[in-house]
Amino acid sequence: MVDVRVPVLVVGCGPVGLSAAVFLGRLGVRCVVVEKRGETSLLPRAPGLQARTMELFRAAGFSREIRALEMGDSHPYFEGGIIQVRTFAEIDDAVTLEAPSLDGPEISPERVMGCGQDRYEKVLADLARQGGSEVRFSTRLVSFEQDAEGVTARLEHLPTGEQTTVRADYLVGADGASSTTRRLLGVSRSGRGTVFDALSIYFHAPELESLLKGRKFILCYATEARGTMMGLSRLHGCDPWLAAPLYFPEKGETPADFTDERCVDIIRTAAGRPGMHVEVLAKVPWQGAQLVADTFRVGRVFLAGDAAHVHPPAGGFGANTGIHDAHNLAWKLAGRYHGTVAEPLLDTYDAERRRVGAAMAEQAMVRNRIRHGHADEQTRAAMVDDIIITLGYRYRSAAITDSDEDVPVLTPRLRLTGQPGTRAPHLWLRRDGERISTIDLFWDDFVLLTGCRRTGWPEAAERAGKQFGTPVSSYVVAEDGDLTPENGDWARAYGVGPDGAVLVRPDAFVAWRSPGPVDDQDKALVDALGRATGNRT
Repeated sequence: MVDVRVPVLVVGCGPVGLSAAVFLGRLGVRCVVVEKRGETSLLPRAPGLQARTMELFRAAGFSREIRALEMGDSHPYFEGGIIQVRTFAEIDDAVTLEAPSLDGPEISPERVMGCGQDRYEKVLADLARQGGSEVRFSTRLVSFEQDAEGVTARLEHLPTGEQTTVRADYLVGADGASSTTRRLLGVSRSGRGTVFDALSIYFHAPELESLLKGRKFILCYATEARGTMMGLSRLHGCDPWLAAPLYFPEKGETPADFTDERCVDIIRTAAGRPGMHVEVLAKVPWQGAQLVADTFRVGRVFLAGDAAHVHPPAGGFGANTGIHDAHNLAWKLAGRYHGTVAEPLLDTYDAERRRVGAAMAEQAMVRNRIRHGHADEQTRAAMVDDIIITLGYRYRSAAITDSDEDVPVLTPRLRLTGQPGTRAPHLWLRRDGERISTIDLFWDDFVLLTGCRRTGWPEAAERAGKQFGTPVSSYVVAEDGDLTPENGDWARAYGVGPDGAVLVRPDAFVAWRSPGPVDDQDKALVDALGRATGNRT
């Protein structure tokens, strides 16, 4: 007996699962979201939200709600980078380990921001409910079976033991590194495995703020902390502080060895203040690992976030990459639900996001080795700037026309110039007197951009859209067009001439472009849109 029928069942109410539910809800697809925890996170984990993540929230219409959670201006903390000291009392002698580039007004309409997971998860949960989804806490996935038409899942309400059955068209496993969904699928993972063990310590220490003299940083490592390198995070604020000492199971150490007294001693030693008042609030053991699932899709079940790829937190790529997974999958699932894309398009989720997940995991490992003093010159040379990792990654799949298999997912330099498979360039435009970014054009429809109304591209796009049942919004970008560039040449920015055209997907990634006119516009756009919607592979 089926108790509930729903288009999508999402397992996991962390940033990834909740984002998936919000994105799907805003695209008209109802979800049931289940989480074995009793409530949203109480700890300020995953505190750095990248510009690309904020772009996705902006496109979905709720970036202001998330931005309102920022305590003051967190941007200077990102600009402070990753630093290292002997003790926090010696902050004047700090050495910069990394000074990442993260955003810029010429690259994105959004900026990075600091905010703990404990605050933004609550907002995401409320937004998911407002979008028509049901969010169930204290509920775990017991089992599921899938067939050609959908997935039947058995859930257990933990306080009572009562079990219910949910029938969904698709299931999204966003249930973390120890994913039940992945285990039930039998999907294996590849990678280096566990590379270190750490303990997150959340604590009060009023003196620490004055000790740091207002120095702004993402993370500060103190090397004096008795046999371990301790990192101190600032992005979520300082109430509580977050420190993360390493421990070593190979030496017989376990989390149980880290009593409150020992944690206080480590923090005082790292601070260089033996008598400093420290109150430990919580301790959470975790592992820094590098593992990527061998597939992100099995039939009607998908893996996202840590369920699909885990890596050390260096770079803050974890939750952000997972949210990008959720969006890539959400618009494709919504397209299937509304009948605007074909089933084969769902295969491109694995093709696109698994490559990105593996690249992110490798870059996190590079940073981890550098920060822990284990990097050789080859490792340092492999490091790619953060802005390329967060905004400049490239997709290669059957949905991208002229996808170049030889071009890596991450290139040495940021190149957002309209190439198919890259995020469409950001430019400021005027539309009916309103200032918007090109990024604001991309959300629920495919978009065709051209520079002249007489090119014939908009009409060809409309005909192609009707053939596949896929809405295509067309805009002429010109002084006398639908959109007026504020400055610069939009066509040059997108790599086309005045008579060229660019087809952009709902996720702001370029699917196809024509630098100039072609003999048969209808054929060109039917081929491009057919690929982009999974109708022609």
